[in-house]
Amino acid sequence: MAAAARGPLPAAGPDEADEAVRGTCEDASVCKRFAVSVGYWEDPYIQCFVRQAKERKAPEINRGYYARVHGVSYLLKAFLKKTECNCQIVNLGAGMDTLFWRLKDENLLPRKYFEVDFPMIVARKIHNIKSKPPLSKPIIESHSGDSLLIDSHSLDSSRYSIVGADLRFSSDLEEKLKKHNLDIHLPTLLIAECVLVYMTPQQSANLLKWAASTFPVAMFINYEQVLLKFCVNVWYLVNLLSHCKEYTTILKGGTLLSHSLPEVNMTDRFGQIMIENLQRRQCNLAGVEVCRSLEAQRERLLLNGWENAHAIDMMKVYSFLPQADVKRIEELEFLDEKELFEQLMQHYCICWASKDSSNLGLADITF
Repeated sequence: MAAAARGPLPAAGPDEADEAVRGTCEDASVCKRFAVSVGYWEDPYIQCFVRQAKERKAPEINRGYYARVHGVSYLLKAFLKKTECNCQIVNLGAGMDTLFWRLKDENLLPRKYFEVDFPMIVARKIHNIKSKPPLSKPIIESHSGDSLLIDSHSLDSSRYSIVGADLRFSSDLEEKLKKHNLDIHLPTLLIAECVLVYMTPQQSANLLKWAASTFPVAMFINYEQVLLKFCVNVWYLVNLLSHCKEYTTILKGGTLLSHSLPEVNMTDRFGQIMIENLQRRQCNLAGVEVCRSLEAQRERLLLNGWENAHAIDMMKVYSFLPQADVKRIEELEFLDEKELFEQLMQHYCICWASKDSSNLGLADITF
């Protein structure tokens, strides 16, 4: 390995690190589009945002995204049911997510739906919305009142807003959201998928504390890594599973197939490729120390102002999903290494927390 022989690359500066994080938006969207194309779930909008993958994605990755999308959706719809859609949703680090359009198709739109991401990501998404009628038409149809407000880094309608902001600065975030008519008195659902892990523990704590102190009735859903002894994220796994010619040998011979606590042996071929990808991508998981266990994830929420908190790994989420549909998707592709799939799923979790001054029953939401 030439890169390993040269030693580690210099640490990425703030700009390079942010660029690497922005790159994960494309990676996740491409994976979702591929899974949709195979038939794991329906999403006619993802193709408006991202190209089709040039290569097949591994079945383990497709099933992982299936569990992620359906797990978050299950909790979200439970919240919408408790609030009778008289609420607002704030999707933090939304990327190219299509949730607004899918909720509209199901007649499940909240009073208002907000998205927040880096200004560069937002600009790209707004360009797609403006240039593609399947995206712009639902926003126009759901809009009432004055004309739409739109510029290069924000879009605001009566039911949908997208804002360019840095989540590491909650005061700036709140100011921008309020300009787009955020109502702190409405029950509010905040969603963060693989977002907090890219922030330092203090930055993510500040964001969680801001949300808990701002909204009297709220729920927070967080999807990200867990049980990590090394900074692994789904991009590296996607890269390994999709591109590595020695895939079968590595997976059968590496430590990922052991029964010990999930840990990557960084001296084997699998680990070397992972190091190479880390160095090439310069993508630092700044918040990895909070991902050490499910209890640490739950404790972080409770320590930052949330009244109730839960955390379960994605293998358990997968087992809680409607089994008839799970059986359907398992027949889409042959999965050779079920044990690998289980260990990958155990490296990710869904955490959710609530505070409920109106006694809507948010604490009862669970799988």
